[in-house]
Amino acid sequence: MSAGRWELLRALGSVAGDPADARQVLSALGLEPCDGVAHTEVFVLNCAPYASVYLGAEGGLGGEAADRVAGFWRAIGLEPPAEPDHLTTLLSLYARLGEAGSPAQASHASDVLFREHLWPWLPGYLGAVTDLEIPALSQWAELTAQTVTAQRRGRPPGPLPVALRAAPPPLTGGEGVRDLLDALVAPVRSGMILTRRALAAGAGQAGAGHRIGERRFTLRAMLEQEPERTVSWLAGEAERWATRYAAAAAVLDDPVHQWWATRASATAAALRAPAAAAPGQG
Repeated sequence: MSAGRWELLRALGSVAGDPADARQVLSALGLEPCDGVAHTEVFVLNCAPYASVYLGAEGGLGGEAADRVAGFWRAIGLEPPAEPDHLTTLLSLYARLGEAGSPAQASHASDVLFREHLWPWLPGYLGAVTDLEIPALSQWAELTAQTVTAQRRGRPPGPLPVALRAAPPPLTGGEGVRDLLDALVAPVRSGMILTRRALAAGAGQAGAGHRIGERRFTLRAMLEQEPERTVSWLAGEAERWATRYAAAAAVLDDPVHQWWATRASATAAALRAPAAAAPGQG
């Protein structure tokens, strides 16, 4: 790969970090400018750029998913930074390993980083950013997706990443409210990314009042007010994510996308089950 491509990956990753870096990089790439409000809307309020949020069973920062990334840093002889699973940090490390060139150890580390800690979550994450329809950062997400997908092309499929093999089982239908909410806000459990903005739109479609707050709180309020219509909207969202992943899986012959498509489809089926229309209180 040319040195320019590594520098592009590093630059694209920096957009998810500091807003000042984002403005500079977006300008250099000829993309629309991004102010601090838009940067916060995407990377703080809706799409936190951490692998653990999307690969962890809890759907939040830290936990076993972050520990797994920190373990990778240690395995290649580096001290993990304070935020080892942040997108800026991961793409910077990936570029650093790629620039190291031909030594087998660096090449293997680069491949593991991509397969285990970038590719399992980045396509879905970037799709969620695009869904926010914030022009500059939607363009950034599309360019980043194209650049990262170019890294995937030509690689043999290989085994599923550890994070997906170790993921909790999918929804089956009939879960109580507590278990249902836990699963819905954890992408690796539900197969979809429910951002705050998506929930606001969903509340409108379901005819439920949108209560601003942590996503779990918002979802619970929606289910209490309009259980059937909220569950129907959630099922539609799961189906949309399943279709998105399945289309990419077919193009790339990619088992990771297929895993996510299967997981989202299972969520949709569980939500369409009769018992899901009025989840229990457990």
